Amino acid sequence: MNKVSAIILAAGSGTRFGEKKQFKKLNGEPLWTYSLNTFVQSEYVGEVILVIPQEFVSEVQSSRTVDKFSNQIDIKIVKGGKSRQNSVMNGLSAVEDKYNLVCIHDAARPFVRSSYIKKTIEACSEFDSSIVAVAATDTIKKVENEIIKKTIDRNYIWMAQTPQTFQKEKLLKAFKLFPQVNITDESMIMELAGFTTKIIEGDANNLKITQALDWELVKLIGGKT
Repeated sequence: MNKVSAIILAAGSGTRFGEKKQFKKLNGEPLWTYSLNTFVQSEYVGEVILVIPQEFVSEVQSSRTVDKFSNQIDIKIVKGGKSRQNSVMNGLSAVEDKYNLVCIHDAARPFVRSSYIKKTIEACSEFDSSIVAVAATDTIKKVENEIIKKTIDRNYIWMAQTPQTFQKEKLLKAFKLFPQVNITDESMIMELAGFTTKIIEGDANNLKITQALDWELVKLIGGKT
């Protein structure tokens, strides 16, 4: 029986967005609470680890959201690192030994479906890891110095999302093998280490807030602030 620890990454600097979007309020609630709510409600998750900037640790620990959900599930607040990899490793260090799977999610994707959590977890019974992704719809070009070098068959291109679930020990092994690689998602380092990753088809509503326009889309999907 798989036991699952969820790591919600909310430690980003928000450089491209212009502020720490994970703390921006949607319908009166900080964005990070949306993901937390979905993971707390999942019957597959035994604990949730929130990785946040150090300066927000006290605020999040004393929040009414954490107080409310702490009655349902073990919630840990962990400070983030300078890079995504550092933040993930900080989260992994807080995972209880009894959990053999870790499900990692970006707090900047507030509309994660519980079915994606379930499906990525179930896939790890057969594969080393599993991620949510969407098939590319645009024509994909490989470009160097603003010159097109190649058109890539989009039938083979998928855009990675989260949640992403991993066999914990294999993810830790991958990080040890490639400690200096600058990753943009954890499936990248699993790929480098030669582990298998199953794709679960996602959807456009599972968007990640990166730029100001993304916030406008989030308000359309989730209601105006």
